Amino acid sequence: MYLKSIEIHGFKSFADRIKLDFKNGITGIVGPNGSGKSNVADAVRWVLGEQSARQLRGASMQDVIFSGTEIRKPMGYAYVSICIDNEDRALAAEYDEVTVTRRVYRSGESDYLINGNECRLRDINELFYDTGIGKEGYSIIGQGQIDKILSGRPEDRRELFDEAAGIVKFKKRKDTALKKLESEKNNLIRLNDILSEVERQVGPLEKQSEAAKVYLKKKEELKELDANVFIIESERYEKQINELNEKYDIVVNDCKRIDTRMEESRARYDEATGRINSLEEQIGNMRSDISNSSVQKGKIDAQIQVLREQINSIHSTDEHFNARIKTVKETIAEHEKSLEKFRKSKEDIDRQAKEAAESGAGNVAALKEFDEKIEALTAQLEEKKQLVVDTINARGEIKGNLERIRTILEQAGIRKAEFNSRLLRMKSDEASQEEVIEKFENELRALSEEIGKLDEQNAANELKLGEIKAELDEAEYKERQLDGLYRENKTKLETLKNIAERYEGYGNAVRAVMGQKSSIPGINGVVADIIKVEGKYENAIETALGANLQNVVVKDENTAKKLIEFLKNEHAGRVTFLPLSSIQKRDFNAPDALNGTGVIGMADTLVNVIDKKYEIVAQNLLGNFIVVDNIDNAIKLARDFRFTLRIVTLAGEALNPGGSISGGSFRNKSNFLGRQREIDELSKTLKEQLSVRDKILRNIEELRDKRTEIREKNAKLSEEMQNKQISLSTVKLNLDSANEKKKDALSGTKWIAEEGAGIDAQIKSI
Repeated sequence: MYLKSIEIHGFKSFADRIKLDFKNGITGIVGPNGSGKSNVADAVRWVLGEQSARQLRGASMQDVIFSGTEIRKPMGYAYVSICIDNEDRALAAEYDEVTVTRRVYRSGESDYLINGNECRLRDINELFYDTGIGKEGYSIIGQGQIDKILSGRPEDRRELFDEAAGIVKFKKRKDTALKKLESEKNNLIRLNDILSEVERQVGPLEKQSEAAKVYLKKKEELKELDANVFIIESERYEKQINELNEKYDIVVNDCKRIDTRMEESRARYDEATGRINSLEEQIGNMRSDISNSSVQKGKIDAQIQVLREQINSIHSTDEHFNARIKTVKETIAEHEKSLEKFRKSKEDIDRQAKEAAESGAGNVAALKEFDEKIEALTAQLEEKKQLVVDTINARGEIKGNLERIRTILEQAGIRKAEFNSRLLRMKSDEASQEEVIEKFENELRALSEEIGKLDEQNAANELKLGEIKAELDEAEYKERQLDGLYRENKTKLETLKNIAERYEGYGNAVRAVMGQKSSIPGINGVVADIIKVEGKYENAIETALGANLQNVVVKDENTAKKLIEFLKNEHAGRVTFLPLSSIQKRDFNAPDALNGTGVIGMADTLVNVIDKKYEIVAQNLLGNFIVVDNIDNAIKLARDFRFTLRIVTLAGEALNPGGSISGGSFRNKSNFLGRQREIDELSKTLKEQLSVRDKILRNIEELRDKRTEIREKNAKLSEEMQNKQISLSTVKLNLDSANEKKKDALSGTKWIAEEGAGIDAQIKSI
């Protein structure tokens, strides 16, 4: 049996596929440094099942895949295949040639093949047992391997000797058989426990089975009834849906009819609005006509008053003229009497003259003179009579004119007084109208300012409502998220509490003992229940305690004795009890070890107990364990004290007296120490979440109250704005009316002023 060929592709520096054929006479591979000689040896070790990346001079298994260069892309997998001559049947395979292949991908997947058939790593290891060729065999010795063998422990060198002696296969088989036997023993113990538990549960299970049968029967009946109820409810809901659909159709038709009526009403409203506008226009025109008619009526009334005064003046003049005529007639009568006297005198004079003529001629000249004088006096008398008549006529006319003018002046004074009174009244009305207009303008300005302020308040409230809505949405979203987390954590907490109360993960014997806690006094609990550990120390403390986590702490030895009797009678198994009355503290005789590198402290000082009386339990179980930060410092500390200490690391490795080391990944999913810590943390988290949720709910209520308050304010503001708008419209109408009245007063004042000026001119002319 010898190595015939090696095929490599993508392994370390072999980017291209390469096949090395080893003919008879080849004893080695030579080349300069960095040419890849060691990579060939690593490839052989790797294909034979090497699992340690450190042995292959890498940090992880992906480091064996070609990682690329500046000009070449990295490979996605590594492939190595070796072909071994097996004509002498040194390998337990019915082939003249045995080809072993291994392939690994960057995703972590890997394949093993023997002659092209997929196989397990265990098949490859068993194939090369006792041949010296395996990954731990003496036929492959890497750089520094000889020094490691010479300076290593005797147990490591013994493996090489066993390999050379050809007994590795049998030792492996023995170890496998012992492991299987131990596993079967554990399975038998577990099976016995299960059988005893099942036998004990047969009676209750029969009762439960009967109850379950009844339950299943009732469940089927309930299903049938639920189906019937569902059918009935479905029919009822369908009927309700049909009724609702009919009502909906009616409502839709009503809405359409109402829309039609509303459109008609809107059209009638528009028509009425147009008619109102035209009527308002007519009313305005009529008001203007009424105003003009009032002015004309005033003028006509004034003219009527003037005519009345003139009539009164004429009546007064008629009476005056009648009196004057009477006086003139009396004067004429007196003058006629005087004339009659003068005529009598003339007759006397004529008679005397005739007598004188008769008496003497000498008196003719005197008579002639008297005649001339009489004629002159008669002419003068006629002139005087005419002058008197003319004077009387002129005086009467002047007196008449004077009376008429006085009457006209009096009428003009009355009219002027009336106009002045009306002017004063109109001035007063104008001033009052200006006051009213100013009042309405002030009211209009105040209402406009108030409406502006109300608009600003409304806008501010709307902005606040938007902000409150955003805050409310965010708070409700947070509350929903927190409620989901709270329910999730609460469910998890309840699950953990149920697990803790049922002591799941513990042995059947421990559960049986803890089930007697109410009937047998003095049971305090299991070790995992009374010890509290921080999360960072859990692995170390759980490693240090090991199976002691399931030990039961009791009050005294009598309690332990009663429980042992109970376990015997019930065939429930075995339990280790820790009586508080007899348990003792363990002494630690290497205090200098606490000063070592990486030492955190004694294990019993890194835990807390739920009651001070349990401190002795922690000291008994953990008082001789030292906790170290990592395995390197732990190994150094163990060597310094000649492997006499019990050391655990934070990762869970354990170094025992004598030099043995325990480690690896944890498969214990029970996590007894972390269970109570997780319950406490979840309880604390739930309280915090509940507190935060209550705050959020209070905030939501406050925001909703604020929103309601602002909405109520907005409703009040809207109502107030509506009232203010109505008031504003009323004030505008009143202002327009006052302006119209002021305009009418101004036009009336102007007319009165013009009439007054005319009267002043008339008085001046008179």
